[in-house]
Amino acid sequence: MRRLHFIASSKFVLALALCSASQAQVASIPQSELRTTAPTLARGLVTPSSAQLSPDLALSTYQRGLELQANQLAGYTTISRIDAELPDSAQKAEYELQQHYSAPASLEFSAVHSSGDAFVKSNVIVRLLQSEVDHVRHHEQSQTAINSANYRFSYKGASQLNGAPVHIYEVKPHAKRVGLFKGKIYVDAVAGHLLRAQGRIVRSPSFFIKKIDFVQDYATLDGFTLPIHTHSEAQTRIIGRAVVDITNRDYHTESAAIERSVETSALADGTD
Repeated sequence: MRRLHFIASSKFVLALALCSASQAQVASIPQSELRTTAPTLARGLVTPSSAQLSPDLALSTYQRGLELQANQLAGYTTISRIDAELPDSAQKAEYELQQHYSAPASLEFSAVHSSGDAFVKSNVIVRLLQSEVDHVRHHEQSQTAINSANYRFSYKGASQLNGAPVHIYEVKPHAKRVGLFKGKIYVDAVAGHLLRAQGRIVRSPSFFIKKIDFVQDYATLDGFTLPIHTHSEAQTRIIGRAVVDITNRDYHTESAAIERSVETSALADGTD
């Protein structure tokens, strides 16, 4: 596979809205008018269960999990497919890549396959990937994490998401900072895991971008909550609307606890 080498460049369309993948449980999502293939939300189907967490306990469980994951996730590898489209000019492209994250500040992409319009590939997809790499390299994860340090949470009720009971919280950032959003998160009412985050970026990363709406769905794999699908739409001043879908599959995670255990065993054995 060909490794993509990135050079310093300005942040572009979906920039920080999508870079949460490498930290897990940091996210993004659109308003109701956006098209998305994400799981559907069904209201009024939640049945009482003693196994379900209270809204306060579910939120605190989620935030504790976020802190633990920041310390325990040593890295991961995933296959990412990125589909980007400029509807106003009927231009589109797709990239399939292998993504490797190594905590705390290394993110690499290796190209597997690409096709479509060259302008979209270079000016949307590659710049988006560069933005993700810069975000991780500059240790900006904590600045965009969905936690009480960055957001205020207001409980909005219970529902179901893709068959799972969820608690819904409105989130508003304490400050209008690039990479933060205003919207909602959906937390599993039984396990306290983040299942979805959605909203609008509160501050554009560039003068050329008017607004960014996005939806990001998560799954818990090997004990870590990781993004599996992101749908984003940005309205720009020059090229019009930009639509990006990112799907992640075949995750292989690396636990810091396991790595420390291996290192301890090696020292005990006197091996390198």
